[in-house]
Amino acid sequence: MYIHMYTMAKTIMISNDVYKELKTLKRDKSFSELLKDLLNPGNVKKGSSLKDCLGLLKKDKEWEEIEKDIKRGWKSWSKKYA
Repeated sequence: MYIHMYTMAKTIMISNDVYKELKTLKRDKSFSELLKDLLNPGNVKKGSSLKDCLGLLKKDKEWEEIEKDIKRGWKSWSKKYA
């Protein structure tokens, strides 16, 4: 008995800038493998997805300074326009 399974390819449209970003991320993988990894962050090495990096800057002194500047900016903005 001979069974042949077809794998259907689908065409998707993306902008040129998104294509360039995906192309730099994929390295030696296929686009399908890359998209699978991006959709399933558990399969990717730690630190390579945005979710894994969330909160890393909060422990940094530079981040504290940036956060203070941001808070000052929000306060001055709300006084002028509110």
